[in-house]
Amino acid sequence: MKKNKVRKSKTIYYPEFTSFQKLYLKLQRGVSFTAALAGSIILMPLFLFICIWILLDSGWPIFFVQKRTGRSMPDGTRNYFSIYKFRTMYKDTPKDMPTHMLENPDACITKAGKFLRKTSLDELPQLFNALKGDVNLVGPRPSLYNQYDLMDERDKYGANFIRPGITGLAQVMGRDELPIPVKARYDGIYTQHVGPIADLFCLIRTVKVVLKEEGIVEGKQGAE
Repeated sequence: MKKNKVRKSKTIYYPEFTSFQKLYLKLQRGVSFTAALAGSIILMPLFLFICIWILLDSGWPIFFVQKRTGRSMPDGTRNYFSIYKFRTMYKDTPKDMPTHMLENPDACITKAGKFLRKTSLDELPQLFNALKGDVNLVGPRPSLYNQYDLMDERDKYGANFIRPGITGLAQVMGRDELPIPVKARYDGIYTQHVGPIADLFCLIRTVKVVLKEEGIVEGKQGAE
């Protein structure tokens, strides 16, 4: 599989895709939209069940909305969007702090939330983000708007210049257990090798990681 080049523009690196990769990135958006639409329809009974469970367990709101970083512009300007998840924490939990940075995450997570996070079902509403075009099925996991260390590391590999994903290479190679430089490097590898083989690998690994509940770390004992 051919690796695309990375070109430097001032202090920011961004990928120079092959003709095939440029075509694939257009197809990837269509596939992500179609899969998200089909998934939303098929999983609607599960969506309704989870909504009722959250309401009975801890009340409103059902969804958790958070500002995340989207695909950067060619000049390096950051774009942002609101990501959707099922709410898994109590309403007074700090909203813009990564989970692995919380002092006592167990005290913040609801009863329903513990199961939803353990099984990654809290991520299902991101299918709506895929429908909107905020994310694809596969790509670098969108960082919090204030995770400057992660965004800066990704800039070294051009990983901020492709659409983020619901799952990605860093997610399936260690998730929360990875320190930020390693996480960004995996995102860079994906960016350099973006294509159907890379996406298929990530999707297959995602199933394995979710079923085995790998890489989930809650609290400051986790990733750097």
